[in-house]
Amino acid sequence: MKVYAGLDGGSTYLKAALIDEYGRVLRTGVTSTGIDNNASAKRLLAGLMEACGVSRVDYTMATGYSRKILEVADDDVSEITAHAYGVRVTAPKEYRSGMIVDIGGQDSKIIYLDANYTVKNFTMNDKCAAGTGKFMEVIAQILETTIDQVGPLSLESTAPCDINSTCVVFAQSEVISLVARKFDRRDILSGMHLSMAKRIIKMMKKSEKDGDVLMTGGGALNIGLRKAFEDELMRDVFVANYPQFNGAIGAALLASERG
Repeated sequence: MKVYAGLDGGSTYLKAALIDEYGRVLRTGVTSTGIDNNASAKRLLAGLMEACGVSRVDYTMATGYSRKILEVADDDVSEITAHAYGVRVTAPKEYRSGMIVDIGGQDSKIIYLDANYTVKNFTMNDKCAAGTGKFMEVIAQILETTIDQVGPLSLESTAPCDINSTCVVFAQSEVISLVARKFDRRDILSGMHLSMAKRIIKMMKKSEKDGDVLMTGGGALNIGLRKAFEDELMRDVFVANYPQFNGAIGAALLASERG
């Protein structure tokens, strides 16, 4: 059996995926990027190989911020291309190729696809933490909860708060003010999700809104954020299988083609 690997080197976390020659996902894993990206990548890949019982990887493709410095990889590819390839495996069967909304730890991006899952265009926000996973982590810390709980808690909201600041620093101050005024944290979290959804939706190009919307990245695991997108867009929003590993899976698929 031939095995191919994809590495997605993010600013905070390093993700990896192993697939076989038929494009089936064998294993995924994640670790902190740490100060030595190469050592982290080697340990992560070795752990996945051991778990799968394979002794060698036929080809390894890297993507993400640190893709150029991952020595264990045979080649590298842009995040946009990797994510577009990844949804060929991770998208639910009902998904009709259109738009990918990827919400990562430090950036958010929208990728527009044609009917063949080829990239037509993309929009990216990597200048501000608002609308990213880091924003959710900051607010969760203020509200004394965990990132895993912000989604379920927000669904219990009955009166979402208005959070108008588009900068994470000012939004943080706004949330602290809401806490001081005794607003329910469930309503604050719901307002946070709506604020994030509105910010990202403003990035969408009006001419590229055909097809379905598919969420990827760690933010796609947040059911409250997904609901906020559905409420704002007034349409169903799909979530990829293995959303956090979509880029790594896409890189692995490209590795299988190259290999």
